[in-house]
Amino acid sequence: MVTVPGPLLLALRGVSKRFGAVQALADVDLEIHTGEVVALLGDNGAGKSTLVKVIAGVGPADQGVIEWQGHTVQVRRPHDAQSLGIATVYQDLALCENLDVVGNVFLGREVRRLGILDEVEMERRTRDLLKSLSIRIPDVRVPVATLSGGQRQTVAISRSLLGEPRMLLLDEPTASLGVEQTAHVLDLVDRLRDHGLGVLLISHNMGDVKAVADQAAVLRLGHNNGFFDVMTTSQEQIISSITGATSHARRPPRPGEAGL
Repeated sequence: MVTVPGPLLLALRGVSKRFGAVQALADVDLEIHTGEVVALLGDNGAGKSTLVKVIAGVGPADQGVIEWQGHTVQVRRPHDAQSLGIATVYQDLALCENLDVVGNVFLGREVRRLGILDEVEMERRTRDLLKSLSIRIPDVRVPVATLSGGQRQTVAISRSLLGEPRMLLLDEPTASLGVEQTAHVLDLVDRLRDHGLGVLLISHNMGDVKAVADQAAVLRLGHNNGFFDVMTTSQEQIISSITGATSHARRPPRPGEAGL
């Protein structure tokens, strides 16, 4: 089934970032639409993590333009990204293992009534959120430490959705998961797209990319090195772009754009 993306959500134009003598990003472009999963690919040191930090406001760009829904915006700190509707789930998940699922979902956003934590309301909202995403965690009051790796990943993703973001950045969400747990997380990514979110998926796993991504953007040594339609592009073509065997620096026009 061909996925038709919605309106343009995020666009990066000519983004550059330097750390001392190291040029981490150089004139990078990227586009993400609503209801679209874009895989960000590249070898170690390609600039993927740096680009995610630019979008998330953790490491602002030195040069370039960031557009959100067609308007130029400034993303200089995490609060700026969150205010726009951009949420990030990093690889380390940042969960408190001694807290239960409810406590982690509402960590830093606790609901209070008359100055007291409203545990009943937070549990209700947690169950509603998990149900809306078809996430199965039998007991939301067990410590996160007792959950599987896949369940922890879904808790971290659920927490990021509490503020109803428009776009989600997922940093290697299946890196440490088994086959069954990976399938559950990829199913969740599919459902996020169905709910109209734009998703930027950072991954080294070409199987995951082929399973859920609509577009693939390749970085190599801090530069764009290819934009591909995942459905119509072979795995070998994408890998050759990642390794630098081939060069595809410019973004091809999308369907409906001039040039097709």
